[in-house]
Amino acid sequence: MESWRLVWRDGFAPSMTTSSLVALQDGLRANDQRLVQGVTTVPCPLASPSGTPVEGACLVGYCEMMSKSLGTVGEVEESFADLCFEADQRLGEPAACRWFLNWFDDTDREIVRTEMLAEVELALSQRTAQLTPSLKGLPCSS
Repeated sequence: MESWRLVWRDGFAPSMTTSSLVALQDGLRANDQRLVQGVTTVPCPLASPSGTPVEGACLVGYCEMMSKSLGTVGEVEESFADLCFEADQRLGEPAACRWFLNWFDDTDREIVRTEMLAEVELALSQRTAQLTPSLKGLPCSS
């Protein structure tokens, strides 16, 4: 399995809420221009005060921005950093998140959209399967 995919599946996806994944699914399908590559946020956090309204974000930041209605660069940056830290902890490797983030930033947008939509749909289907109780073996009522 590719490193980026492993980091997504075992590092990032488990930390994402279902609403984050649904927001990402919608954004990928619509090719939402607020989903940006090469930066964490638009505008860039280094050139903007943390209270500056956010206009776009990388995939990780986008999930948080859309699902939690985060409105500022600082809010998105903080959520992004938290998710990266959680992914690194879950994977047991400092900066493991870079394998996913570099792939996202350096890969053609259409490939990212196709590959990530499949990954998001897989994650959502796995959650649905975990929530759906098995009806096998339940007695029938008359």
